[in-house]
Amino acid sequence: MSNENIAQLKKEVAPFAKTDHSASIKQILNTIVPLIVLWYIGYLTLSISYWVTLPILIVTAGFLVRTFIIFHDCCHQSFFKSRRANNILGTITGVLTLVPYEQWKNSHNTHHATSSNLDKRGTGDMWLLTVKEYNEASKWTKLKYRIYRNPIMMLGIGPIAVFMIEYRMNRKEARRKEKINTHVTNISIVGLYTVLILAIGWQAFLMMQLPVLIVSGMLGIWLFYVQHQFEDSYFEHDDEWSYVQAAVEGSSYYKLPKVLQWITGNIGFHHVHHLSPRVPNYHLEKAHEAAPPLQKATTITIKSSFKSLAYRLWDEDAKKFVSFKQAKKSTRSEAIAFVKKKDADSEPELLRKTN
Repeated sequence: MSNENIAQLKKEVAPFAKTDHSASIKQILNTIVPLIVLWYIGYLTLSISYWVTLPILIVTAGFLVRTFIIFHDCCHQSFFKSRRANNILGTITGVLTLVPYEQWKNSHNTHHATSSNLDKRGTGDMWLLTVKEYNEASKWTKLKYRIYRNPIMMLGIGPIAVFMIEYRMNRKEARRKEKINTHVTNISIVGLYTVLILAIGWQAFLMMQLPVLIVSGMLGIWLFYVQHQFEDSYFEHDDEWSYVQAAVEGSSYYKLPKVLQWITGNIGFHHVHHLSPRVPNYHLEKAHEAAPPLQKATTITIKSSFKSLAYRLWDEDAKKFVSFKQAKKSTRSEAIAFVKKKDADSEPELLRKTN
């Protein structure tokens, strides 16, 4: 993409990188209020049947995902004009979603600055190995990577490991402000959960809260995973890496039904978000429609997105994601080709010696 095209693209998106105060307030009202109401309705139905409660809790989990999108926008300082307002709301929604605001803001900003950069992986993104790195790794590393990339581990154990355990601890590189915020978040979660347990009992609380957290965690991890893990994604080493290309080619447009698009806060327009993180979630679709180049981003649907579960490694030669099976087959073919070439090169020398 030329500098001229990049400049034009940024110009087309710029008008949408502005906060609409009324839209933000409206989103709080149509997200957090229903979240609380649905949770309470779910609790009331426990006396009827848990099979009546579960569907309500699944919908509640959807509203928790939407709450996370508000949290996410606060981290980018795009939900309110006021930095203080973003920080306060971000911390509150962080308590609801079990994510420490300052910690996630810092790691996520690093993710944006290094997304699709093969030389700067490891912060705010999912563990990724190239085919070459995997082949050269130890058996123990290969085993850990296979477990990490297993869909059952990623979507089953992942939400519990990440949201309930990992986010309760400070990062090694965390500064004082981040550490304090993590402690405040943890104390607030304990306080909120203690009040709820005292009010309805620990059994009812677990029956309510665990499904909501697990389902919303699964959806959150899935959304993050699928929008960067598609076959013809974009990954380059630092000397060839481009921020704009990483945004437009390394992030997908996840085309969802309107109801799911709304509940996920338009995060399906992930390519727009990566190009300009200051665009609030409620302006992402408008920015996508206003910039023709953005409409050329890789589009995935619910059906096609499930293919990403097979993608495990990045093939630097083919410039695409491959499965373990494809990587093994490719490596074997390269080995056979190498042996044949070696035999072919040595044949003339053998003939000379024979003569």
